Amino acid sequence: MYAVIETGGKQVRVEPGQVVEVDRLRADPGAEVTLGRVLLFVDGERVVCGAPEVTGACVTATVLANGRARKILVGRFRPKKRYRRRAGHRQPVSRVRVERIDLGQESDHGA
Repeated sequence: MYAVIETGGKQVRVEPGQVVEVDRLRADPGAEVTLGRVLLFVDGERVVCGAPEVTGACVTATVLANGRARKILVGRFRPKKRYRRRAGHRQPVSRVRVERIDLGQESDHGA
């Protein structure tokens, strides 16, 4: 069983028990949160596709830690102008463990 959720403008495929990093959530470590919008739910042969989201479905997760991702370097360069700039950026992230995926009420969507 897995689901595709949208959180922080990004889409993530999640399964129960999986640990994922998502954009920073406003929750303390140990708190239980509901993650984003569920766009797709798959359980064996049963596929429920949202239009745009699956009605009544939710993904519950526990926040393990809040931190920052690895540094990425951003460079700007203008040829023939002696212009070079380099800056770093670390995106704030939350590490969460997916506890369960609930479909909620039965949906009419799907194949």
